[in-house]
Amino acid sequence: MLIFLALLPAYFLSIFYRSFLSVIAGPVMTDLAIGPREFGLLGAAWFSTFAVSQFPIGWALDRLGPRRTVTATMTIGSAGAFLFANATGALTGTLAMALIGVGCAPIFMASLFLFARTAAPARFAFLTSVFIGLGSLGNLVGAAPLAIAAARYGWRPSMLAMAACFMVATALAGLLIRDPPRAESASGKAEGLVAGLASILKLRPLWLLAPITLTGYAILATARGLWVAPFMADVHGFDAVAAGNAATAMALTMVAGAFIYGGLEKWLGRVKPLVLWGTIGTAATFALLASFGASSAAMATLLFAVIGAAGFTYAILMAHARLFFPAHLLGRGMTAVNFLFISGAALAQSGSGWFIAGQRAAGLDAAATFAHLHWIFAGLLLVSAAVYAFTPERPKP
Repeated sequence: MLIFLALLPAYFLSIFYRSFLSVIAGPVMTDLAIGPREFGLLGAAWFSTFAVSQFPIGWALDRLGPRRTVTATMTIGSAGAFLFANATGALTGTLAMALIGVGCAPIFMASLFLFARTAAPARFAFLTSVFIGLGSLGNLVGAAPLAIAAARYGWRPSMLAMAACFMVATALAGLLIRDPPRAESASGKAEGLVAGLASILKLRPLWLLAPITLTGYAILATARGLWVAPFMADVHGFDAVAAGNAATAMALTMVAGAFIYGGLEKWLGRVKPLVLWGTIGTAATFALLASFGASSAAMATLLFAVIGAAGFTYAILMAHARLFFPAHLLGRGMTAVNFLFISGAALAQSGSGWFIAGQRAAGLDAAATFAHLHWIFAGLLLVSAAVYAFTPERPKP
């Protein structure tokens, strides 16, 4: 399918850039002279600008089309990718990550927009899951391969190579994306950015979806993107490559989880039970990690892998939300939901950095610090699942 060819390389890079920092945490913090708090802000900068960009991107997808929207923003992201490879401190590193966040912001949404406008509704969740599963291979490149490349060549040359890939993906998207015909509202009048958001906010089921949308992906992205490698290094004494291998295990199960959830949704024909029980299972696994993760490196690696598979409900949760949007608000509706996904990740990444720095300042060791963090993750997931249980499966006829 042309959509995959046009946007999958870009999405691969988007996944890479939201998860790569964990693996090169040590050399980046040393080279930029920053601590855990500032390091958390690096990841949060990507997610923050990605999230804020969702609102204008949703309007642009509906009114301008995905081709111009993706090409313009990815050009900004390319500049940020080169800037990060040449960052000299916390300020330039944070600015670079913010620009990359802008560049990555429309990629997945443009893909969903095109799936929703060009494919049968029954295939939406399956296509989304396959797209996410293939794109999540970027998680793998951002794990052991990046750790090996950074150890051999340095993190800056490695990031320069990824910046060049970003430029190529930008050109590919600009050449291959085809805009679908524009959809109009039932009244025949185009709704502007603010009016469209107002219409979305009137959709009551989305309020029940909001807590799990804010926390589910955010916690998974924070565990994989920032802390799995530092956990294995600080608690179990792993070196950079071994910690990268642990991150790879989690990345592999996230890829598998995307395909498994997509296949289960196609077989079952329902989304809500999968999201609900997947979230509860993820919370339980975080509780096990908090209780026993420090006792065995093998057990910790296994539990992170289970979290990666069980917690990757992103695609099917987006498919659930998509059911409630009319055609003329599709772009703005999905980007509004994605705003919750990504802003939650920004809060989780920044907050977790502050939390870990505070725990260290209080004199707690790494094992206790991460156990407390994982208990918090488990609690947040359980609360959000309890609220989600009241969400209707489908819109009323």
